Amino acid sequence: MSNITQVTPAGRSTYDPATTIIRMDELEAITGIKRPTVYKRLKDDPTFPKPVPLSNSKARGAPVGWVLAEVQTWVRQRMAMRGAA
Repeated sequence: MSNITQVTPAGRSTYDPATTIIRMDELEAITGIKRPTVYKRLKDDPTFPKPVPLSNSKARGAPVGWVLAEVQTWVRQRMAMRGAA
């Protein structure tokens, strides 16, 4: 059993990116992509992180989040592509 939240010596808590769910506003801030482009990427880009349903509802507008580690990996891959182009 792993510790999801750890406390640093300074008393601040840190989160395990592999088990941390972020919402759309944080996704936009990390990727620099706005909501309409996020949904376009979900449709057209198989490398873009898939959302995690946060409820059992399948209705449009049901809450979703993204795994922080997957988003960070995607951003790193995009940055690496910058050097390869």
